[in-house]
Amino acid sequence: MQANCEFCGTPHRLNDSQIGERRRVQFACSKCGRSTVVEVERPPDRTQVVSPLPEFARGNGAPRRQYSIADSDSDLVLPPGKVIALSVISGPSRGLVFPLDRPRVILGRAGADLPLDDPNVSRRHCSIEVRGDVVRLRDLDSTNGTFFGEERVRAAELRNMSEFRIGSSLILLTIRPRLATAI
Repeated sequence: MQANCEFCGTPHRLNDSQIGERRRVQFACSKCGRSTVVEVERPPDRTQVVSPLPEFARGNGAPRRQYSIADSDSDLVLPPGKVIALSVISGPSRGLVFPLDRPRVILGRAGADLPLDDPNVSRRHCSIEVRGDVVRLRDLDSTNGTFFGEERVRAAELRNMSEFRIGSSLILLTIRPRLATAI
């Protein structure tokens, strides 16, 4: 920020360390030695956060069925004869594998259905919802976002071998046939 001495008009450059978060700054003029107080003008924050919609939700041939939080759990069901699992392939919890034992699970920190030891993950970060052969990833208003295909998403439809990122953890979804068990 540039400010002029109110007595002799000499220009002075004030750096961020001199200004900090203060609204008013006092400095001594290098020419006349007198003190000047100036008001710090800050431009308004114009930051915009944009969460692009995944391709299937952009309207071009997107399915007309809209899921909402109010949808009943009655249509949530694990597919018979298949095992769906989430594997943490990078991040602090690398190596953990979570076979899904119910059609809706919450991923997050301690206390979530599937807890991750990742400080960049929210307490209730995202959910996985299974409706037969359809697996949906849904962000739960997490602080750091849920990423699918390098895009921050609110929701995405996952397939076998789909990867998504929450915090610093990369997670892989696998769907495989359930092996028959001997009696």
